Amino acid sequence: MIQRVIVTTTINKPSSALEEFAAMPGWDLLVVLDRKSPPFSLPGAEILTVGDQEALDRELSDAIGWNCIQRRNMGYLHAYRSGASLIATVDDDNIPLPGWGNDVRVGKPTACTMFEAEGSLAQTFDPLAVTSAPHLWHRGFPLTELRTRSYRQLPDPVVVTPDVEASLWLGDPDIDAVCRLEHAPYLETLEGPTPYTSTLLAPFNSQNTFLARSVLPEYFCFTGVGRFDDIWASYHLRAKGATVVYSAASVTQERNDHDLLVDLERETYGYVETPRLLRELRRDSDAIERFLPPQALAAFERYRHVMRHVEG
Repeated sequence: MIQRVIVTTTINKPSSALEEFAAMPGWDLLVVLDRKSPPFSLPGAEILTVGDQEALDRELSDAIGWNCIQRRNMGYLHAYRSGASLIATVDDDNIPLPGWGNDVRVGKPTACTMFEAEGSLAQTFDPLAVTSAPHLWHRGFPLTELRTRSYRQLPDPVVVTPDVEASLWLGDPDIDAVCRLEHAPYLETLEGPTPYTSTLLAPFNSQNTFLARSVLPEYFCFTGVGRFDDIWASYHLRAKGATVVYSAASVTQERNDHDLLVDLERETYGYVETPRLLRELRRDSDAIERFLPPQALAAFERYRHVMRHVEG
């Protein structure tokens, strides 16, 4: 049987979302704790404690640091070492809708709607621009390109075999602080031409995404870049050749409490550096290494080293 693992992290007591994921048929839930997480048990879930993570790889654990959402990287490593073939990465405030996790397209030939740049100005694909909420934009899409979001839909479906399926979200969507401050949206519906994909680099997040085992050694949520940790991971993975498709909303996000001005501050580095990163990634798929703070690069290098050791 293919082992399917849901990876998440939390600093809260088990949410209703985690309880539902723990009871999800055909899936195993792995919850990665942090130093400020309350100790708890959750029927149907494996809990990766602080001690478990240090025993898994102390050097990597130290390089990632504590009290950060990037602890979920330890969950990816544990799932990979355990032989998982399909990994879902989710957040603890995303409530699964009926049918979540059924008929995942990863590894399966899939007929998709394909989008290309219309004209020469569009450089990056925004997956929200072609939905029923085009006034919003995906977290991590470069603000400098908002005025050039113009895409052409190919007339015929294109068959691809996804390495990644990024499913969308209802409720409080995954947008950046600028977009949330401006629009304060709550989505009851989100329609789009799903499944769909693009020839352009495009962001996806770590809150409702399915990953093939084969791409996990290059998928790392980067420390030191604020709220762009999973966004830069997605751009890096896409630049390395991973095939990504977007699919219909399968969770409702009841967002944990956030201070939007704090979010804005934590996104500033990404706002400034992402346009330059994307230019470099289009020329060099390893360009991410030149944009990471030293400790983040050390963590990424250790992560890839340990992953290669598992493969070997």
